[in-house]
Parts: sequence; C-alpha cells; structure tokens
Amino acid sequence: MTVCLLLLSAVALMAAWPVPRALTRASWPEQEPVVALWVWQCLVATVLLCCLTALTLGTAAVFHTVRTQVFAPAPPGVAEAYDLTTAPVWAATLTLLLACGAAWTTAMLARELIEARRRRGRARAHLRERAPDLPGGLPSGRGPLLVLEDEYPDAWWLPGSPPQLIVTTGALHRLTSHQLDAVLTHERGHARAHHDWLLHLSTALATGFPRVPLFAHFCDQTHRLVELAADDTASRRCGHLTTALALIELNQHRGVLSCANSHRLLGERVDRLLEPPPRLGRRHRALTTTVASLVPLLPLLITFAPGLTALT
Repeated sequence: MTVCLLLLSAVALMAAWPVPRALTRASWPEQEPVVALWVWQCLVATVLLCCLTALTLGTAAVFHTVRTQVFAPAPPGVAEAYDLTTAPVWAATLTLLLACGAAWTTAMLARELIEARRRRGRARAHLRERAPDLPGGLPSGRGPLLVLEDEYPDAWWLPGSPPQLIVTTGALHRLTSHQLDAVLTHERGHARAHHDWLLHLSTALATGFPRVPLFAHFCDQTHRLVELAADDTASRRCGHLTTALALIELNQHRGVLSCANSHRLLGERVDRLLEPPPRLGRRHRALTTTVASLVPLLPLLITFAPGLTALT
C-alpha cells in the first residue's frame, strides 16, 4: 500500500504543478482549442482519480469494515498483496486530508451548481418580462431564439433544457444577415458542446483550491478555449472574415481593439480569426488526443497493480 500511495501522490503532484505550467506556455492549444480542452480535462481527471483511489486505499487500511467490503469479491491473496493490516501514521493523515478534500470539492461543486441554477432562473424570469414576440422577417431554422428589445447590441446563450439563444434588436440592426448567422452559430457551438458544465467544474475547483496551479489554470484556460472553439465553429460555417467582422461589430462599443486586460481576449480572438494559426496535422491531433486519454489510466494501473500481480 505504501508504494501505491507514494506513486499516486507523485502522479498527482506532476499533473497538478509542472504539467499545467508547461501547457499554458505551449502555442498549439490556440491552434486546436477542442483538443486542448480535452487535454485539460484529462489532467483534472488524473488528479481526481489519484486522490479518489488513494482515499479508497487509505480508508481500507484504517477501517477494517471498509477493507472487508472493498476486497470481499477478491481472493485472499489480493488483500494480502496490498498489505493493509498496518497503516502508517502518515498514511492515516493523508487519508484524513483526502477525505476533507473530497468533502470540500463536493461542497464547492454543489454550491456552483445551485448558484448557476439560481442565476438561470432569475435571467429567464427577467427575459420573460422584457422579450417581445419574434419579428416576422427573422430567418427561420436558427433553433430556440429569443429577441430582446434593447438598443444595446448583444447576443448570448442561456444554458438550460433546452438552451436559449438571446439576441437584442440592437444586434439585429447592426449586423448583416451573414454576421448574425456567425454570431448565432458561435452561441449554438457553446450549447451543443455543453460548455456550461466545463465552466461550472473549472470555476468550482478554482474557487475551492485557488493555490493548486492545475485548477487555477484549468479555470482560466477553459474560459478562453471555449470561446476559441466556438469561434472555430462559426468560422467553419460562415468564414473567418465574416466571424471576425461580426465580433468587431458586436463588441466595438466595448473597446474590442483596446489593450485593456478585460478586452485582451476579444482582441486575441479577432487577430486569430483574421490570421488563422496553422492547424495541427491529423496524426499529431490523434496522437495528442490518444496520449491525453491514456493519462487518467495511470492511477488505475497503479492502484490495481498489486492485485493483478497477486492473481498472476
């Protein structure tokens, strides 16, 4: 058990500290935001699996009842291979810390989901009061769309079941039909990919563990990469130039081309659309995705290695 806990701790520390720092310095995520989102999810899954499996082994070592339940289906030699009869003091301390971390993570996720549901409820109630019927000349086939009477040009999506696309009359007056199609395709890209769940997860982890680099970078990069991925969805349908012009028209009054920190992402998105970065090759993309998918298996292999060795 001691070896398993040490290996799980080493993998978790590697995935939580040096790897995310290196990933934030890489240039390829801007080229493939969808692949980059998958890599970040795999890293987070690796750390969470390391903590979960270490918590399971530590709890089994500390509590005889848990050990009996966990190893009940396994042959006697498997339980002996883990050497859970004696738990070092540091293992018991680690188990207690992991249990507290699991409870805190659950609380942060629950709080984030409850607050998000409240925000959606307030937003929907507000929209029901303000939104008129759809204008007769609006093109059809855009999915669930709500037009809000407001001279302020804006468009966004409201998560839910089903997700709701909202566009203001100011945006309808400012954008051409092709630009409007690009904006709505961008928002539909968010809805179809369920980006809201990724944003909730990253926000909850970053709020609960602000000093863990992986979770802090995961939150920052998720908010950035989901926008780049939605931009790619729109540009594939409507073209890079049309999408860039739609983004400029929709955000011109916000200072989209300024150097302020709050507007820097909008400026980067416009530059990226006007000068698209070179895409990764198909083999490179497939290799990156495959390797990232295998990384979360490391905690499982470490955990089950003693049992598999005993069976053979």
